[in-house]
Amino acid sequence: MPTIEGLNPIIDNNARILILGSMPSTESLRKSEYYANPRNQFWRVIFSVFDSVLETSYMAKTSFLKGKRIALWDVIRSCDREGSSDSKITQVSINDFNSILETYPKIKHLCFNGQKAFTIFQKRVKLNTSSSQITLTVLPSSSPANARMSIEAKIREWAIIKTFLKFT
Repeated sequence: MPTIEGLNPIIDNNARILILGSMPSTESLRKSEYYANPRNQFWRVIFSVFDSVLETSYMAKTSFLKGKRIALWDVIRSCDREGSSDSKITQVSINDFNSILETYPKIKHLCFNGQKAFTIFQKRVKLNTSSSQITLTVLPSSSPANARMSIEAKIREWAIIKTFLKFT
């Protein structure tokens, strides 16, 4: 199985929320863009949460996130995986969350794009005590594999991030 490396975070000093996936899809890695698979609903969900028209360019999408004080990254730094399925992930190496939370101390909420990202985080990440004021929230996966939930239901669940932004 090939070893793959994740993408750099989309983040700036204004970030209050860090949304975490597990590992970018093959298409996302090929394009060096988070959620590049057109079947993944992440961008549609996030723009809908803020009642905004979906941007088409990746630069506009990432600027939108930063404007909303949202950062984007993955739990996994590198792994072995064939294809894009989370179920095929082995030989996991985790990103350094203590360093990123120290570098960006305004982040107070970690939101997980699906259960897999949360499960890996819970098993493999030990946050410093200085990071103990961080809340963890699991949101429904935006992946095409999560077809049992409608996009409308996903938008309703993901709307919690607006609440987090009100209190930071």
